[in-house]
Amino acid sequence: MTRIASTALYQQVAERLRQQIFAHELTPGDWVDEQKLAEQYGISRTPLREALKVLAAEGLVELKPRRGCYVTEISRQDIDDIFPLIALLEGRCTFDAVQRATEADLAELATIHDQLERAAAAQQIALFFEANQEFHRKLQAMSGNRWLLSVIQDLRKVLKLSRLHSLSLEGRLQQSLAEHRSILQHVQAHDAAAAERAMYAHIISGREALARMEAQAAKNS
Repeated sequence: MTRIASTALYQQVAERLRQQIFAHELTPGDWVDEQKLAEQYGISRTPLREALKVLAAEGLVELKPRRGCYVTEISRQDIDDIFPLIALLEGRCTFDAVQRATEADLAELATIHDQLERAAAAQQIALFFEANQEFHRKLQAMSGNRWLLSVIQDLRKVLKLSRLHSLSLEGRLQQSLAEHRSILQHVQAHDAAAAERAMYAHIISGREALARMEAQAAKNS
């Protein structure tokens, strides 16, 4: 019983730290003050260190010998390397999702897409972003491949360190909506290969939009 409670504790600590990192309360490059966090959480340093090992395995922190733990810094090269991997993996997920899709799955995916349509029409970027996340999660779940899903989730966690998304770029919201329409149409048509290609193009298009944002920011600075 003691072992179960201990495991649950470090997992809870890992989730709390994860959310602090995603919220940029702990920012990339920050040193993680274990003593301060242990006092803040009201725990010993043992479950905290176990939690940090979990986050290190996910790529969110780095454990440096004799220097301590630091929140991972993500570079432009990291982003360039990760996007094509996610495109390949989510493309494959979409292919598998089409092969396994039930009528109930297709109806749920269409409902999520309706949320995208409404959010885009209202220019509600935050709502569009949430519906976009749900659209991708649904396709991943439909694929039925838990290993593929695990790798995608880990890569997307690392991307969250950048806290960047391209939807605020002029014209990107409507472009992204059109890309989702294309994916949905191919899924509904049970064309697995075309759906895979559409998803791959969608992810790469997102990276290209980020590059345009970076170029504009550099020009304006």
